[in-house]
Parts: sequence; C-alpha cells; structure tokens
Amino acid sequence: GTFVTTDLFIFFLFYEVVVVPIYLLVIMFGSSQRVTKEYAGMKLTIYLLIGSAFLLVGLISLFVVSKNILGTPNMDIATLATIDFPVGFQIFACALMTLGFGTLLSMFPFHAWSPDGYAGAPTAVSMIHAGVLKKIGGYGLIRIGLFILPVGAKYIAPIIAVLAIANVIYAAFICLSQRDLKYIVGYSSVSHMGYVLIGVAAMNLISLNGAVMMMFAHGVMAALFFSMIGNLYEKSHTRDIDALGGIAHQMPRLAAGFMLAGLASLGLPGTVNFIGEFTVFVGAFSVYRVLSILAITGIVLTAVYILRTLGDVLFGPRKEEWDHLEDLKGPELIPLLVLGSAILVGGILPFTVMDLINSGVGELIAQIGTIQIGGIF
Repeated sequence: GTFVTTDLFIFFLFYEVVVVPIYLLVIMFGSSQRVTKEYAGMKLTIYLLIGSAFLLVGLISLFVVSKNILGTPNMDIATLATIDFPVGFQIFACALMTLGFGTLLSMFPFHAWSPDGYAGAPTAVSMIHAGVLKKIGGYGLIRIGLFILPVGAKYIAPIIAVLAIANVIYAAFICLSQRDLKYIVGYSSVSHMGYVLIGVAAMNLISLNGAVMMMFAHGVMAALFFSMIGNLYEKSHTRDIDALGGIAHQMPRLAAGFMLAGLASLGLPGTVNFIGEFTVFVGAFSVYRVLSILAITGIVLTAVYILRTLGDVLFGPRKEEWDHLEDLKGPELIPLLVLGSAILVGGILPFTVMDLINSGVGELIAQIGTIQIGGIF
C-alpha cells in the first residue's frame, strides 16, 4: 500500500500498519541472546513511532497549507507537487519529513533501533527489515520530501549529506568491534544506508538513480546475509564469530552464500551493490566532493570487517564440534538461488534494473527542475 497509493493519508495509514506486525513477529518468534526479543521489539517500535510523530505533523501541515492555497482539501501526491508552497514552509515540512523517514531509514543519530531490531528478530523478519522496511523510509523521503517540497529539500540536503557520512563511517567502525554475526550485518546496514542518503542529498538524476539502486542492492544482499546467518544459527545455535570457524569445510553451499553476500556488501565489481555505490559516487561527487571522498573511505572499512568476518567464520581453524553440521539442502537453497541470482544479474546486466529505476526518477528530476544545491562540502 505504501508503494502504490497516491494519497498521502493512505500512505501514512499503511506506513503505520507496517509497524504492528513487525513488533508482534519480533516478540513472538524472535531470539534472546545479546538483547531480549521483548527489548528489541519495544525499542524498534518506540523509535519508529517517534519518527511517525514527526511525519504526521509534517503531513498535517501539508494538508492545512495546501487547503489554504487550493481552497479545498487535497492530499493527492501529484496535485501537491504542483503547488508553489512558501519557502519557509517547505523547509519546515521537509525537515519533519526527513526526521520521520530518516528514522525508518536508520539515519544517524536515529539508527539505534536497527541493529537490536535485526538481532532480536527471527530470520524471516530480519530479511523483511532489510528488504522492505527501511526501503519505505527511502521511498518516502524521495517520493514525498523531494517531489512535493523540492525547494525545502534544497536547504535540508547538505545536512542530510553530513549525516550520511556519519552513517557510513561511524557504523563501519562499530562493525569492526562486533563479534555477533547479526550485529555486524545490522551495523553494516546502517552504514550502507549512508550511501543512499548521500545519493538523495545530491538531488540529481545520476545520484538518485544510484540511491534507488543501492536500496534494491542492499535489500537483496542483506536478505541473503540474514538467510545464511539464520541457517547457520539453526544448525549450530550460535552467532558468535569466536565460537565458529572452518565452516566452509562442512557447509560449502552455505559458505558460497556467505561469500556472495559479503563480496556484494563491500561492493565488488560484478555485484549489484557495486553498480549502486558507483552510481551514487558519480552523481554525488559533483555536488559534495569532500563528503564523497569521505564516503569512499567507508568502502575500505567495509572491506576490513567483511573480509575478517568471512575469514574467521568460513576459513578459520577447523573445529571438531562443527563436523556434524549439514549443508544447505532442499528449500534452504531457495534464498541462495533467488537472492544470489538477483545480486549477480543486477551487477552483470545493470540495465535490467536501472531502466526501471530511471523511468521513475526522471519524473522526479523534472519536478525538481533547475534547482541548484550543494557545493558547501
């Protein structure tokens, strides 16, 4: 509903409804290790509801001001995009939208719900988190924040860009200290959302194409990662890297899934993540040169913690206690085949995805028009 509706209040209704089943699934079927599932579910819900409060105030203000301008109430997204809202109001409303959608997108410093939410959730819910939940935030920020309030977005964009770099670098450093597999992917997800945010902040055709591509790429990559971690946990009953080692000897197919997800995460050419990151940097560099260079350093940090994790879990010293583990088979192979194919096809034949993205982003760029931004960093 959030992706297909053209009415803002219906969008908000579906946006809110998403939180309820996620909370129930976490507290009913989640796992309690580093944090309890109840804590993870409650933390996730509170953060998202706080973000929703900012979003609701922004939507109500849009409703009131648009009614005063048009003379009749109208919450159709396309109609609202044609209204020339006052600049001061656009900045105010876009700031609220950024806080609301940014929380769901795990924008720094509203990201703390994400790693705990991933860790406490069951495997399937973690995959939904990665593939769908955060992408609603990115979609809303682009579709509503930029499309309806382009002038306000012009003023908010440099702030988003700075916070994006905090996402990339801060979360990457946190990953270096983690020894729980889910927390590594959780903080890695926060870091990758920084690339999405800087692509959005640059507000040009190339960067926005890259931001949307990055959302797709992260969705399939993180979902594959969580699927492999979930399978490993079901068989070994641990996510502790120090307790694992040499898993590739017993589970070569699972190791292949881990390797593919890991290499996609660090943006290896030939994977869809490389296409997304490269496109974001090409588009953002002309607007935020220094910040783009800082963001690129995040790739180096990503390579460090991903390669270290893969080495410790898959190729570390073989441990006899894991000799009984059985490799993926039957239905367990479906996520590997489907998501792995998406990663490779999107990386080798990027036009299969990029053409679809460009058709939608082109409409947004036409609305933004000739607005010039950036140049501060």
